[in-house]
Amino acid sequence: MPDRRTGLQSRALNANGLELACDHAGERGKPLLLIHGWPETRRIWARNIGPLAEAGFEVIAPDLRGFGDSDLAPDDRYDVAAHAADMAALVRSLGHDRVVACAGDLGGVVAQDLSLRFEGLVERLVLFNTVPPVLPGTRREVPPEVRMAADYFIRQSRDADGLAAELDTPEKRRRYVAQFYGSRFWAAPGAFSPEDVDFMTEPFGDAERFRASIANYEYVGGPRTAPEPPRLTEPNPTPVLILYGPEDHVIPRDFPQRMEAAFPNRAGPFIVHRAGHFLQWERADVLNGALRWMCLSGHHREYGR
Repeated sequence: MPDRRTGLQSRALNANGLELACDHAGERGKPLLLIHGWPETRRIWARNIGPLAEAGFEVIAPDLRGFGDSDLAPDDRYDVAAHAADMAALVRSLGHDRVVACAGDLGGVVAQDLSLRFEGLVERLVLFNTVPPVLPGTRREVPPEVRMAADYFIRQSRDADGLAAELDTPEKRRRYVAQFYGSRFWAAPGAFSPEDVDFMTEPFGDAERFRASIANYEYVGGPRTAPEPPRLTEPNPTPVLILYGPEDHVIPRDFPQRMEAAFPNRAGPFIVHRAGHFLQWERADVLNGALRWMCLSGHHREYGR
């Protein structure tokens, strides 16, 4: 039935034995997988799904395992490879052997891994404000402003249980997550109204899902070790459109240069003004138009094939 807040058709789809909540629209169009990051759920795509379905896509926008309305992981795995395997199973459960993947943040890492781990499944990528590949022999300097804002990362990666214990009510959890849509300046100022923030933070009020959502940080310098490392240390030959929202105080400023080095078959990086970390919400018009141009226009229909 349609979600009362978005009007979108939500389904529970099986992937690797998990039920993943998914907004699914335009079922006869070109398959397009939208993968959210943190602190997001599929709600972050609310300004994209309808217009993209109308444009000619079959839009598949799931909650990752442990997020939103999706199942918690029975094996307690929340690493990148596990998320990528879920996405591959989800796409194939819908009868597709090729898909376009669009993502930022954690979702962008999952999309990059998906494109390499499941060869041939991802025909094109659209990536923005995510973690770029770390290529061998390259040196990465973390800017001072990023280090100063990294207290959340250190806490979530090294003391996730302690943080979860402190945030012991739905209100505390939602206030914590709300920072990332406001006072931490991940987004352009004014991009999210108080009502928007309420909408985005609501799923994180649940204690189990909040704890599961931050578990992905524990694989980076924390107590968890992934059985399969993420495919994030090699050039990626997948055709990609790269966008960058510069009003972002968490992604280092060298993002465009690092993406150029890692993706030889690329368009961009293109700077999207008045956008930050949540580009799909902040400049939905730009992202929706870019996806239509890259994947549906006659001249580019065969791009990357």
